[in-house]
Order: sequence, then structure tokens, then C-alpha cells
Amino acid sequence: MKKFDLHERLIDFAVQIISITDNIKTSKAGNHLSGQIVSSGTAPSLNYSEAQSAESRNDFIHKMSVVLKELRETHSNLKIISRAKLYLGQEIDIVSTIRENDELISIFVKSIETSRSKK
Repeated sequence: MKKFDLHERLIDFAVQIISITDNIKTSKAGNHLSGQIVSSGTAPSLNYSEAQSAESRNDFIHKMSVVLKELRETHSNLKIISRAKLYLGQEIDIVSTIRENDELISIFVKSIETSRSKK
């Protein structure tokens, strides 16, 4: 995988999250989770950009860890939205986004492990 493929994938993921937030039920819970997920779901792309300009290996690991943290928060949000039936679109959209989220988490876990082993 080329360096920029992962960044593009994170951008596409952010766009999926934005699309999901546009279809969340308007309610107290829906509004709250919508705000949470738009923040955590778009942050990985932005933080990954910062990681690419890290000043040291430790800085890189830290920034990649922030990406992973945001992806995990997004994963929890997606599951809550799905289980609470707050998403008004087709369930397959949530399912495929959760699957992509899982894959991205795995990529970042492995990347961080590899970077730590090279310290």
C-alpha cells in the first residue's frame, strides 16, 4: 500500500461519517451522538496528516496513537447509533462503516506496534 492510499482511505471514511451524521434521528441522543461522531470520525484523517510530519519516532507514535484513539471512539459511537436505532438510512451503511472502522483500527494497531518495535 502506498503512503497516500491510507490517507485517502481515512478521507473516504470521514466522508462516510459525515453522510451518516446527516441521517441521524433528530433527538437529544441523536444530536449528541451526531456531534460526537462527526468530531471523532473526521479527526483520524487530520491527525494522520500531522503524523506524516512527525518530528521524531516518539512524536509519530504519539500522533498515530491519537488516530487510533479517535477510531476507537468512532467505533463505539457507530455501535451505539446502530443499536439505539438512531440512524435513519439503510443499516448496511452502518454495517459497512463499522467494518471499515475495524479494518482501520487493525492497521493502526499494527503500525504503532511496528514503530514501537523499531525504537
